[in-house]
Order: sequence, then C-alpha cells, then structure tokens
Amino acid sequence: MAHSHGEKKSSSGLSRVLGSGSAGLLELILFHPVDTVAKRLMTNESKIFESGKVLHNLNVAIFKKHADASVLKRYGSLFPGIEFGAAYKILQRVYKFGGQPYVNAYIGKHYGDTFRSTFSEKSAKTLIYATAGAIMGVGEIILLPLDVLKIKAQTNPDAFKGRGLVKIITEEGLNLYRGASWTAARNAPGSFALFGGSAFMKDYVFKLEKYSDATFLQDSLASIVGACTSIAAAQPLDVIKTRIQKQNFNDKTSGITILTNMVRNEGPGAFFKGLAPKIIVVGPKLVFSFTIAQQLMSIFDKW
Repeated sequence: MAHSHGEKKSSSGLSRVLGSGSAGLLELILFHPVDTVAKRLMTNESKIFESGKVLHNLNVAIFKKHADASVLKRYGSLFPGIEFGAAYKILQRVYKFGGQPYVNAYIGKHYGDTFRSTFSEKSAKTLIYATAGAIMGVGEIILLPLDVLKIKAQTNPDAFKGRGLVKIITEEGLNLYRGASWTAARNAPGSFALFGGSAFMKDYVFKLEKYSDATFLQDSLASIVGACTSIAAAQPLDVIKTRIQKQNFNDKTSGITILTNMVRNEGPGAFFKGLAPKIIVVGPKLVFSFTIAQQLMSIFDKW
C-alpha cells in the first residue's frame, strides 16, 4: 500500500495527499452503500436465518423503515451519514497512504538492525512494513468522532434528534471517543494483517525486491489477500466497536456488557455478522482506492 523499507520516496507529500484524498472521495461514492449494509447487519440483533423468512428479515435489517419502499428509495436510504463518511474516508486514506511510508522508514532506520537480527532479512522487511501499519492503525483513533457520527447516521439516526454537527460536538465532547480502546484493539491486528498480508505476497509469492516494482495484477492480488486477512482478524472486535458507536449518546453500555450479551443471546456467530459483505467489497474497494491513489499521485507529482 506504500513504499517498502529502503525505497526512495517517489512522490511528494502534496501529491500523496491530493492523490490519496481524491481516491478516498471516489471510493466513498462507490462503496458507501455497501458499508451501510455491512454496518446495519453488524448491529442487527434479531435473527436473520429463519425458515421462509430470510429474504424478508434481510430486507428489514438492511432497509429498516424503507423496507417496503420502491427500489430507488431503498437504494437512497443507504446513503445516511455521507457527509461524515466523506470527511472520515478522505482523512483516513490521506492518513494511511501518506503516513505509513514515513513510519515504515523510521522503524527501518532506528530499529531495522533489531528486526534483522531477530528475523531474516526478508522477514524483517515484511514485519517492519506490517508493524508500521499497526502503529498507523492505532493512531487512527484520532479520527474516531467522524466514524462514530457516520455509524450513528447509518444505524441509529434517532440519536441525532435534529441537532446539528456543531451542537453535537459541543454537547457530547469526549463521548464521541467512546469505544476508542475497542477501536485501537481492532485496528492494531487489522492494520498489521492488512499491510503484512500485502507485503507477504510481494516478498514471498512474487519475490519482489522493491514493492514499487509490482505490476497492477500483483498489487491487486496483494491488496486482496491483505484486506481479507485484515477483515477476518478484526471482525469480532469491529462488531463490538460498531455496536458501541451505534448507541444513543447517553447510553453508557460498556463493550464488555455488549460482548457478554452477544455470547448469551446470539451465540459466537454474532462476532462475524456482516463479514460476508465486507469481504465481498473490500477486495475491489482496496484495489480501486490503491490504484487510483497511485495514478493520481503520479499525475500530481508531474504538475
């Protein structure tokens, strides 16, 4: 997803911001509806797989009060929180695409010998890349309020009760960081697996000396493997995080309580609700955003 350790930086900071930000915006427009579907399935607490009612239950869980509306209205109902989603997705992509290479280079410069003495040269390169991704994942909680507002708009719009963004921020304050510890716990292994899975493919399967030498197909396959590994590793904690963020602002139910209730009332399968649509969309989504970002970075760099 970024340049490997030891490679010369091929794009300026400005081009990286412009390219990754534009890619994030395009990604949002195309994939926000699928993200809404995944979030609503993850926060749905009723049974889906009942004999003869699967399609009906899915329809209600996904489209809620618009379940009986026209196809066009049902599709339109999948865009709540688009304004929060835009701010979150663009900043997230700029943060991850732009920040990971610098953390990767820093770890390689200051701790590279430790990694290489503990692991092999190739393994150290992969693990440094993955560790940089994990660090970026934990730091991503700074963007949590935007994610919280997006998820509430997607799954629990009544939580807003007609309040505007400024009023919500001033009234709720640190409440917008509820679930931060669960988010960090999810992001660390998820981001490690995302960057590590991609690096593993390029190092061990494609045997590339430099990640930037990867072809479009190699980048695509590496991103898909990394993304699917990341989603599977993070999904249980992601479900808990999403349910915390879905709640009304004055609801103080803890993550441990949510976890306990999930096990008691829904069984272990609850931790993987919404996994299928996330895996189905995450491959093409990451391939799309990565490819567009790299192309735009190159274009902007020539200006």
